[in-house]
Amino acid sequence: MSVEVITPGLCTTVQDTGRFGFQQYGVSVSGVMDKQAVQIANMLVGNQQTDAVLELTMRGPSLLFHKDMLIAICGGDFKVTINDRSVLPNRAVWIRSGSILKVGLANEGCRAYLAVAGGWDVPLVMGSRSTNLRGSFGGFAGRMLAAGDKLVQSSPGSFSQFLANQLEKKAGAAPFYQANWFIPSNTFVKNGEAVVRVILGEQFADFSEESRQSFFEQTFQVSTQSDRMGYRLTGPALELTQSMELISAAVTIGTIQVPPNGQPIILMADRQTIGGYPKIGYVPTIDLPIVAQLRPGEKIHFQEISLRDAQKALIERDSLMKAIKLGIEVTVGWR
Repeated sequence: MSVEVITPGLCTTVQDTGRFGFQQYGVSVSGVMDKQAVQIANMLVGNQQTDAVLELTMRGPSLLFHKDMLIAICGGDFKVTINDRSVLPNRAVWIRSGSILKVGLANEGCRAYLAVAGGWDVPLVMGSRSTNLRGSFGGFAGRMLAAGDKLVQSSPGSFSQFLANQLEKKAGAAPFYQANWFIPSNTFVKNGEAVVRVILGEQFADFSEESRQSFFEQTFQVSTQSDRMGYRLTGPALELTQSMELISAAVTIGTIQVPPNGQPIILMADRQTIGGYPKIGYVPTIDLPIVAQLRPGEKIHFQEISLRDAQKALIERDSLMKAIKLGIEVTVGWR
């Protein structure tokens, strides 16, 4: 046992980057909602991008550490303490055995991610450690964490051990030590009112001219019925020029479907594998973290982007991630 859950938070689950190769059997990809935040959190503790993390939603857990460990918390702006002393986000933190980490309410954003050196050791199910809540499998017993759960840390790699040794030496007798290097907070998405880019969908032209204009010119609001499966939006009703009977087809994360009530749904990590509603557009990968950090009640505006420009923006972000990884390694003397 490495960590014991004292209080679980609102919705805390073990997630990784997803379960791929099984959608033809109706198995959702699942995985983290904000992959950018997870990628950085894992880099800060020397992990691989695919290592399992804890996804924290709106309110985080309280955790008792039973061994010394290297951690990082990235994503939304949450109140974090160790033994009631404030902890800064977006940096590596060495925490001593016997200490209690508390993650409170989110001040901005919706989700944060707790990475530990080596990742969380839960069974691989179909090649992934992600929790599928609707299917009740994967992650920690296929469910959200509960009080009394005991989590195990996987063995850290050589770079993780190097980082941990550096911070442990500086900690002295203190219960924890925070690195003095960090990732700037403006690297992460914390929304109030968001602009989200959209690639036009196959049925975009089948909506009325007024609906097409409203989609890009009017404001939508995230409904309280939103979850990891999809974000239900409220706003101007989007209407087709005529009734359509569509054959169900494969859907992906970011697909924007419009059901008969005219209120769009953005499909997210736990989405179904096929859908039969008209697709007015797709949120590109580059902007999915923006959606993932939206809370119920927050507003969203859509803006058109071409597939080419979306791909270009994603390549630029990938270059930034590589630069961040290199910067960490150089800063700590690994390279």
